[in-house]
Amino acid sequence: MKTSLLASALLLGLACAAAQAETIGSVDTVFKLIGPDHKIVVEAYDDPKVGGVSCYLSRAKTGGIKGAVGLAEDKADAAVACRQVGPLQFKGKLPQQEEVFSERASIFFKHVRVVRMVDAKRNALVYLVYSDRLVDGSPKNSVTAVAVPADQPIPVR
Repeated sequence: MKTSLLASALLLGLACAAAQAETIGSVDTVFKLIGPDHKIVVEAYDDPKVGGVSCYLSRAKTGGIKGAVGLAEDKADAAVACRQVGPLQFKGKLPQQEEVFSERASIFFKHVRVVRMVDAKRNALVYLVYSDRLVDGSPKNSVTAVAVPADQPIPVR
């Protein structure tokens, strides 16, 4: 009974985390006769602790039969661009470095992650996207920054 309750809570948590992404669009890169085509997907994520900042993540999605049933492992290629899209509102103090988004890139053990870092000296928020795996990740990465106005210091823990 406790195990099924725990599993249900975990699935609900995963569903809520996945709901944060909003698909903006996609382009096909390889035609697949059976199953969906390989593609590049662009998704938007709002920073959960910094109102007014949205990150746009582009990443490869594997198609074909494996992609259709969720067994494919997506490539490690990803790019991120974060922008100020409204007034900046900090929802409490920010840690120096924190993972803000994560999305599964294979059925087991591989994720695409976005980490926010605070550059207090330049009053900027730096966002890094990379892919990791249980055993070995990829050095492929992308970085972007959002400048915060000088009269609005970033609250750091």
